[in-house]
Amino acid sequence: MKLGLTYITALLLLSVALMSCRGQTTDKPPLRHHFNMNFQERFNSQQENPFFEDGMAMRMPVEGTVARGNLRHDLALFEGLDEDGNYIDEIPFDVTRDFLYRGKDRYDIFCQMCHGGTGDGRGIIMTGEYGYVPAPTFHRTDSYNMPNGELYSAIANGIRTMPSYATQINVKDRWAIVAYLRALQRSQNISEEEMDQYDVDIAELQEIYRVEQEREEARAAARAAAADDEVSAEMGERLIVQQGCQACHSLDGSPGVGPTFTGLFESEVTFVDGTSAIADEEYLYESIVDPGARITEGYDNVMPPYAHLSESEIQSLVEFIKSLADE
Repeated sequence: MKLGLTYITALLLLSVALMSCRGQTTDKPPLRHHFNMNFQERFNSQQENPFFEDGMAMRMPVEGTVARGNLRHDLALFEGLDEDGNYIDEIPFDVTRDFLYRGKDRYDIFCQMCHGGTGDGRGIIMTGEYGYVPAPTFHRTDSYNMPNGELYSAIANGIRTMPSYATQINVKDRWAIVAYLRALQRSQNISEEEMDQYDVDIAELQEIYRVEQEREEARAAARAAAADDEVSAEMGERLIVQQGCQACHSLDGSPGVGPTFTGLFESEVTFVDGTSAIADEEYLYESIVDPGARITEGYDNVMPPYAHLSESEIQSLVEFIKSLADE
């Protein structure tokens, strides 16, 4: 009996001890038995350290050393360049079916929303009013002639308004995306005679295309109706922001990816073929809907066509650019 009372008493004392640890507060300072963990003999960033002759606490890496994981001894593999610094044409991996499908998987995750499922530059966030600069299509002469190393570099280092994907996509996957881009380019230029060799329902594909075209036309009609055929410089200024035009064209005369809009109207423009013209309303209109028709000297053919805009929207952009003629 005495043993049973002792056992019960011990359990009660243990219960009270455990309950005392359940969130009670105290004004007493915490017990610290190892103060060296709180007050370490160390130096903060940019702090002076008298131990070194130069007094710098932040040390530069030892000359000739490379941080683990940062050795880039193979320029072709890691940079897409040859020994002379030129972009390479070959892909430094075996382009197998699995490799292509890996590229498709990575493309669908990281690229499709801007460049579109077929690489036409009409991804979901490019056709809406998100303020992004439309991505260029991969189905153009410049993209066909672009070395594979240049495509790889764009993924690894970014280009213009496109950020680098080096932290999201590893080296092999970047090359897999390049291989898949080439497959996309070939797939969009295959003839019906060639397609007949495979198990492809051409009629079904044509129907899907027809439906998509009807949807696009309906969206364009809806935009035109919403705009109520308004044509004004004020509307053009709003479109400049909505379509992300300022990412390439400045409004203050400063240089950019494309010519500045300030003072552009009625100025003389020289083209890469040596010809020139006055930037009148007709030229501004053509530059919006078919920017590759005449490329301004000193600039690359990177602007996608904005033919998806309604007639009133295009005219409003022209009016806004005209309003900047005297600024």
